[in-house]
Amino acid sequence: MKAVRLLDVGKVVVDEVPVPDPGPGEALVKMRRASICGSDVHVVYDGFLPDEMPGRPGYPGHEGVGEVVASNSADFTAGDAVLTVPVPTEAGCFAQYQVVAAGSLVKLPEGVQPERLLMAQQLGTTIYATRRFWPGEPGRVAAVIGAGSAGLFFLQLLRRAGFEKVVVADLEPARLEIAQELGAEVVVRAPAEDVVDACLQLTGGEGADLVVEAAGYDSCRAQAIDAVRERGRLGFFGFPEQRGHTPFPMERAFRKAPTIEFTSGTQREPGLRSFRYAVDLIVRGEVEVGYLLAPTLPIERAPEALDIARDRGRGAVKINLDLSA
Repeated sequence: MKAVRLLDVGKVVVDEVPVPDPGPGEALVKMRRASICGSDVHVVYDGFLPDEMPGRPGYPGHEGVGEVVASNSADFTAGDAVLTVPVPTEAGCFAQYQVVAAGSLVKLPEGVQPERLLMAQQLGTTIYATRRFWPGEPGRVAAVIGAGSAGLFFLQLLRRAGFEKVVVADLEPARLEIAQELGAEVVVRAPAEDVVDACLQLTGGEGADLVVEAAGYDSCRAQAIDAVRERGRLGFFGFPEQRGHTPFPMERAFRKAPTIEFTSGTQREPGLRSFRYAVDLIVRGEVEVGYLLAPTLPIERAPEALDIARDRGRGAVKINLDLSA
């Protein structure tokens, strides 16, 4: 089979490797599609390498859909369409076949394009995060920094949660156009425009009730501190920009005293509840995913696809891989 191999920082190749065999409680999945996550970009280009190199076949891909072809679990049989949500350290979605623990698979309904249901992986992580970021009653104003696939899902979820107004900031005008179509009250094109100013103007100088950082950069987390109101809430979803210590505006955070929530571990949630709910929302058409379905490149062009994702999609929101054997 063909599989992506991470050899070193920024060095990705597509190799021919043996098809793996499933062990007890595992299934072999013939992969159909995978998507590149922002965290994959950080792993490949920012030095978040696994302990053993080269990386396992298909790593760091962790968003995928496919079909079970062999199973050592009573929960799945050959022919089942599945969403694969492996723990990221065990992920191998950038490959034509992948062994996945049965507890990391979500069975998919028939009659819905697998390409659309692939987006339930990213949506599930944002559903899980939203519960942590805003567990209370609907708020007035929220802000989302970063209009990638995660940021635009946060926009839709916060609108569903009852926020009156949502501000969305990004560097790419095409993504901001989509944000407007999805219900953003204000869009901010950085760096010429400032998300902090937008939040203060919209709230009479108080700041947003909730600010979600979904870009994965230290400068954006600093902006989030300035954009939130006193004793508001901050949700840090973006991946760390670097290993080890990182700059943080501690004094400003101390004076504002916001509640700060991080999120990880959706793949370990009992019953994969958030991923299952994400599938249901997409099937019922209650969350829009059409803008995420293109472009799709063949697995042989995976290094190019990762470069495009690193370049903020060159106007696209999501970069996908066709893994069909």
